[in-house]
Amino acid sequence: MQLIPATDGVAILFFLIVGHALADYPLQGDFLANGKNRNTAIGKLFWPHALFAHSMIHGGFVAAITGQVWLGVAEAVIHAATDWLRCENRISLRTDQAMHIACKVAWAHLALWLA
Repeated sequence: MQLIPATDGVAILFFLIVGHALADYPLQGDFLANGKNRNTAIGKLFWPHALFAHSMIHGGFVAAITGQVWLGVAEAVIHAATDWLRCENRISLRTDQAMHIACKVAWAHLALWLA
């Protein structure tokens, strides 16, 4: 089930970015934000689980908005890799967020192409 018309690219991109903002900020919370980083005290215990959970929230938004489960899976994998790079200080916060938004643009284009 898709939440918005598959042919409205602006709406798809808008809601993908809204989903990103929700998943990366209020739905992440302190536990996931710290737990996904293997370099924190709590992350030493939980980082694979916390990173997986956080990435799956993102993937769920993408799948629900685009109606394409495989795009949700791709989002979860790429989001996890990007956040891991950020947690390891290999990329900046700005680069992290730019990569996330670039993915949303790609998912919107693919969703339109597949419609």
